[in-house]
Amino acid sequence: MKVLVLGSGAREHALAWKLSTSPTIQRLFVGPGNAGTSEVGTNLPTVNPLDFETVLSACRENALDCVFVGPEAPLAAGIVDFLSGHGIAAIGPRKTSAQLESSKAFSKSFLIRNRLPTARAEEFSSPAAFEKHILSLPGTRLVVKKSGLAAGKGVLESSNAEEMIAFGKAILGSDRLLVEEFLQGWEVSIFGLSDGKDFVVLPPCTDFKKAHDGDTGPNTGGMGAICPVPRLDEELMRRIRAEVVDPTYAALGREGLSYTGILYFGLMITAEGPKILEFNVRFGDPETQVLLPMLSLDLGQLVACMAGGTLARFTGKDQAGAASAPPPTAPAAALGVVIASRGYPESTEKGSIVEPFEPESGNHSMVFHASTFRGADGKVRTGGGRCFTAVGVGTDLRAASRNAYAAAEKVRFDGGWFRRDIGRKFFEEPL
Repeated sequence: MKVLVLGSGAREHALAWKLSTSPTIQRLFVGPGNAGTSEVGTNLPTVNPLDFETVLSACRENALDCVFVGPEAPLAAGIVDFLSGHGIAAIGPRKTSAQLESSKAFSKSFLIRNRLPTARAEEFSSPAAFEKHILSLPGTRLVVKKSGLAAGKGVLESSNAEEMIAFGKAILGSDRLLVEEFLQGWEVSIFGLSDGKDFVVLPPCTDFKKAHDGDTGPNTGGMGAICPVPRLDEELMRRIRAEVVDPTYAALGREGLSYTGILYFGLMITAEGPKILEFNVRFGDPETQVLLPMLSLDLGQLVACMAGGTLARFTGKDQAGAASAPPPTAPAAALGVVIASRGYPESTEKGSIVEPFEPESGNHSMVFHASTFRGADGKVRTGGGRCFTAVGVGTDLRAASRNAYAAAEKVRFDGGWFRRDIGRKFFEEPL
């Protein structure tokens, strides 16, 4: 099978790395790719994920069998509809289903309509009505969310009315927004893979969205992640399946929104049980970087089964008709540390030369490139924002952390920085 991984981030590097180990994959391409993906596949720098004709040309010129869509923007723009219309298989939802991520208003309506557990919310398009609502709840901690795509940075949690009003009015200049109740608890990421009929659930992850140590600072696209999550035991996982995952896939089927691809459940585990914060319709970043090293399966074969509608054959089928879960895992734990450029997330610096580094000895760590490129001089340079994810694996989170940070310390460029406490609260504090 010939596959194109569409995108250029650390998620796409991780996907390409895992696919490159599969005997099912005859040739692997990444478009446009980055400095790291060129080491495991063939980069196609002329591919623009939002210029569908460039994707189609790459598919035809290289006789590709399948496109694995990494980022959300081309999914929201309808890349799967476009490719399907030209007879090319693609892993991802069609445009209508992609609204589960591209429109928080659409997603919240879906949740409420299907009585799925979620936070109470109000939708606003009027600045005056929004401001009146905020002022009517003095001192109340709320969550203000941009309805459309925001690369993980369109959310504000605050009890400061002035701060929320300023944040919300900036959104309302071009989009709708939601004001949700603030949920107390801890977050977990669940990923389901579907072929449109059956689905399989992968091991749980947790990402760390705040910029700085101690979960402080502004929201980012994610500064690190762990897999699995120590607090999530088998009993809680069964409850998540019964109250969230299974009912969601049933609702997707009823409403004709099922698709071939990935569904991310962003959950808050509250005293009342699991509640859905948001959906994504693709793999997360940085969760993918810690999830894929945990899986001892042939990702190429899994992709072929998803594209061919034979997922149940790959995983087996339980009595309820859903694919059995989860797939087998290899190491006991994985931890990822994102290395960002100076100023992120408020601003970013580009073009810094990355000092050459050697991977750690053994198979205990790896470094996935995100925003990088190779200059005319052959040197790897940063493209701004989140530039790398250093991942460690081990017998437990402590071991994975040691290996991840040992790898992160080797990635050096001017202005590079990373959080020093990823995952620590899970193994240094009482659970």
